[in-house]
Amino acid sequence: MRENRRRHYDDAFRRQALGLIRVGIGYRSLARRLAMPRRTARKWILPYGSGGEEAVMGGNDNKRYDWETKVAAARDHLEGGLTKIEVMAKYGVASIAPLQRWCREHRTGGAEALRPKPKGRPTRERELAERVASLEAKVAYLERIRALRASKSRGTSEAPSFDCSQGGDTGSATS
Repeated sequence: MRENRRRHYDDAFRRQALGLIRVGIGYRSLARRLAMPRRTARKWILPYGSGGEEAVMGGNDNKRYDWETKVAAARDHLEGGLTKIEVMAKYGVASIAPLQRWCREHRTGGAEALRPKPKGRPTRERELAERVASLEAKVAYLERIRALRASKSRGTSEAPSFDCSQGGDTGSATS
């Protein structure tokens, strides 16, 4: 099984990085001094500006945000002109990744695109409703066939006439 990559750096290493971030070092210098990837250094500096030390130390794992917060944060960035760091600080967003996703979804589908979506497999009720609908369609089909056969066995005078464009009989009983 794969190790948890979020805790790849121990707390002592993160505290050392925090000391450098506090004095205002940039992500390139941080990466060079601590021999770490630039991308990781940048991912630590950005949340530090909005969430402080907790954001770098990883204190708030799997934080959930309600729909109103997502919409407000996306609107403030897209329509209000706030930077992502300002929005993260204002709403307490721990990482830039969810904010970027909210903005993308808001651009494509509006505020409703940020509503919670059902997770997992369909419920048993939904499966049963689909099964009932399928069986009702089969019953209706079989009843129509039964009615057509009954009308043919009674004779040509009682046979129902159907429109040719629908693929039915023309009303004649020639077989």
